[in-house]
Amino acid sequence: MRQTVLNLEESRIREVANAGMGRNDVLAFWFGESDEGTPEVVRQAAIDSLQRGETFYAHNLGLAELREEVAAYTSRLHRPVGSERIAITSGGVNALMLAVQALVDAGDEVVAVTPVWPNLTAQPVIMGARLRCVSLRPQAGGEWTLDLGELLGAITPATRLLVVNAPNNPTGWTLTPHEQRAILEHCRSTGTWILADEVYERLYYEPSASGCAPSFLDQAEPEDRLVVAHSFSKSFLMTGWRLGWLVMPASLTHHMGKLVEFNTSCASVFTQRAGIAALQHADEITPRVVAHLRQCRDTLVPLLQALPGVEVASARGGMYAFFRLPGHGDSLATAKRLVAEAGLGLAPGNAFGDEAQGWLRWCFASKDPQRLVQGVGRLKNWLGL
Repeated sequence: MRQTVLNLEESRIREVANAGMGRNDVLAFWFGESDEGTPEVVRQAAIDSLQRGETFYAHNLGLAELREEVAAYTSRLHRPVGSERIAITSGGVNALMLAVQALVDAGDEVVAVTPVWPNLTAQPVIMGARLRCVSLRPQAGGEWTLDLGELLGAITPATRLLVVNAPNNPTGWTLTPHEQRAILEHCRSTGTWILADEVYERLYYEPSASGCAPSFLDQAEPEDRLVVAHSFSKSFLMTGWRLGWLVMPASLTHHMGKLVEFNTSCASVFTQRAGIAALQHADEITPRVVAHLRQCRDTLVPLLQALPGVEVASARGGMYAFFRLPGHGDSLATAKRLVAEAGLGLAPGNAFGDEAQGWLRWCFASKDPQRLVQGVGRLKNWLGL
């Protein structure tokens, strides 16, 4: 076994969840998924595919029909994108890992904006890269912001890859178009690739003509050194389906297909049929999901803000409230105590980076917002308020 793999830390989110799984009395908000099932029209498309016997291998890059649908969907939201720039993957995390495998050699320098979902910092390390982290900074009131100058200063000609997730898991921070232009222009000058995890782009609560968060795809030219990772998981309620996609320069697509072959061969056909249905009904599914998540956010955040000393901002994007409890500096210990003593399942902040020690992540994607109210009640009682 490689020492790098032996040294990998297990997910602290899973560590907390494993302590509470199987307990019916726990209100679980630890994972980044809704407790609402996938829309029926999407499930039926998969059922119909299975009934037709579509249980065989597909093209490495995905069904031509799905690639065309993804290209059309992306083009409606951003600049035009052709299907020759699309690869279908077995989930968003697979998309991200494929991109890192394609772009990073052992010894390469990778810069990541943190705190961030731990897979994004673990993947370059698995490939043997040297990881440098540039931290967002918490402001009074719980909002996290980027020091753009610090980030640009960290990206040099020695930097092979920049990894950035916006809207951000866990903080809800989102890049502005100005920041994206500055980052893109700087990376052009240094020859640095950008891997943009934009899986939460549709879960965006600020005014937007396109109905999504600012994207590097709004700024980039087709052959820029930019790879954008997406997933069906969040905006289509499809976490368990394991279906995602990559947008990349056309010159990279064939080689990405080779990597897909050596990782998973292809995404399953019936899952891809479900993806086609999801995209064809996107204008029905996603706005309803976003409106409901906004209601959930606006239910949870004011209740947390009303607790004495709690720091939490209303997320611009994503599905999380990221907050700090006064007097509880060890995130992992606090999260475990909340499971054991309050029946409340949250993710520890330090799972996302050392700079988030003392913070907790609450996924507010709840089918019934009253579960959020009950959860705050448990937290309040645990705090003795």
